[in-house]
Amino acid sequence: MPETPAYVILGRGRWAQRMRPIIADENRKVSTIDDVRQQPAESQSAYLSRLASGMKASGAQIAWLCILPDPHVSLMIQAALETGLHVIVEKPWYGSPKDTQRLQALAHMNRCLLAVHFEYLMLETVENWRKHFHPGIGLEFSGRFFLSRSDRSGIPPIDNLGCHLMAIREYAVPSSAVSEIHCAYERPDERLIWLEKSKQRVASVDLFQGSRRIIQDFMKKVEAALDGAALPFDLDFALRVASQLNAYKVRTPA
Repeated sequence: MPETPAYVILGRGRWAQRMRPIIADENRKVSTIDDVRQQPAESQSAYLSRLASGMKASGAQIAWLCILPDPHVSLMIQAALETGLHVIVEKPWYGSPKDTQRLQALAHMNRCLLAVHFEYLMLETVENWRKHFHPGIGLEFSGRFFLSRSDRSGIPPIDNLGCHLMAIREYAVPSSAVSEIHCAYERPDERLIWLEKSKQRVASVDLFQGSRRIIQDFMKKVEAALDGAALPFDLDFALRVASQLNAYKVRTPA
């Protein structure tokens, strides 16, 4: 792989527009496929073929799906993998265990990387948690993630924001008990996680107090994985995050 592989963005919304200049940083080549929705009269095979043709024509090695979760996502992943592209998917992951297994198997068969974009896992403070507290037995994990702006995604805040918090737990302290998770839009910005033991706080992280280039750091992590470095943030990881979050929602309904 070249030092800076080419990317193709699937999507044309606000997030795709934001990601394009970030991906282009450090002279990365990036192109965009705007029309990524399956049309009402378009068969599944025709849809997959159209996406595959567009990705082949882009000359990219990595497809970044900058779209909101919907039933088309699995087909987009399939088209990219069958074209031989590595894939980055946005969170949250709503795929079923069966679909997750199918896509992971397809990635393995095509020798492709399949990653989910959990950017806060790039923070040094989160990595320090993993070093010092993993797996988190006997600890309680809590977090708050508030956004001052209104919702633009249509995704419930516990899914859209809470998955970031639960991803940190799953990565750093997967054996910790989930104590409380609070997420909301249109509240003063706050992104805080903490660990307690016997009701005493033993560690906390303000997610604002970290690298402002965590997306770029995530990209570098993905690119390093193309040369054999470890990258545990695949669909199986995202499914575990979703399962833990769903279990919390059942236990603590809004």
